[in-house]
Amino acid sequence: MRALTVDLARAGSLALTELPDPVPGPEDLLVEGLAIGICGTDREIVRGEFGVGGTLVIGHESLGRVVSGPGFEPGSLVAGVVRRPDPVPCVACAHGEFDMCRNGQYTERGITGLDGYGSTLWTVPAAYAVGVSSSTGVLVEPASVVVKAWERLDRLALYPFESVLVTGAGPIGLLAALIGVQRGLDVHVFDLAVDGPKPDLVESLGATYHRTLPDCPVVIEATGAPSLVARLLGRDLVCLTGVPSTEVVPADIGQINRDLVLRNGIVFGTVNANPRHYREASAVLDRADDAWLSAMITRRVPLESFAEAFEQRPGDVKVVLEL
Repeated sequence: MRALTVDLARAGSLALTELPDPVPGPEDLLVEGLAIGICGTDREIVRGEFGVGGTLVIGHESLGRVVSGPGFEPGSLVAGVVRRPDPVPCVACAHGEFDMCRNGQYTERGITGLDGYGSTLWTVPAAYAVGVSSSTGVLVEPASVVVKAWERLDRLALYPFESVLVTGAGPIGLLAALIGVQRGLDVHVFDLAVDGPKPDLVESLGATYHRTLPDCPVVIEATGAPSLVARLLGRDLVCLTGVPSTEVVPADIGQINRDLVLRNGIVFGTVNANPRHYREASAVLDRADDAWLSAMITRRVPLESFAEAFEQRPGDVKVVLEL
């Protein structure tokens, strides 16, 4: 099989490599890899900014076609769950909530300790696979992250809310907005892009696009920009999904503390997802307009030109590498 490998100890080591075909176990699916989505984490790994030592098959946003295995018909489209519980296990992993692992000993396909899905063949335990219905199923992994964010918003909200602000019109932000629209909420999306596909994607979804920050008490933050996060911390309920840069931003912690206490405010972070989030994410994509989802994928790159998929280009929303 052909696989995209990277030496985690060496920047710029991404290569297309011939590897032995995987041998599935009795509980595994054998899957023909069709595509992987590329995100900021993948680019950090390729630049040598994430991960420690060893060679890894990259790719955690997956789409494949079942060749054989239990629980799925051959030819079915599937995506693979990324994280696996730690071996100890911690209290969260022991209760099946391994996306909330408390001791950091989890592993993740294509990120931490386990080969990913960036190969023309891969195996996955059937319990860690979810069925999808079309090629836009490659968006299931980022959609699962957003499903989890909404699940936690529901648990923490102190009152019913009718509107939500999403900051950032990248894949996570757009998928967060999609779920808000599906829920019948008044959805507002803040981003700085003046042209390109983002404003049209937001407006065609039925949400409102803003280039100045609107006043909305419930926020899903999807940029990871520290200066923006600092401006949002006084809102009623803030979900942080973006991973920030190392930018240092002066902030009045005392005032932020005061605002949160006096407003009974809640700020929380969320990352990764559990199999139930993947299943709900697949349902979210099934309810969406497939043409809209396809428009989110602004570049599809063939495997032979793999390096181009890891470049960040103007106008990119979601880049998909076809295997």
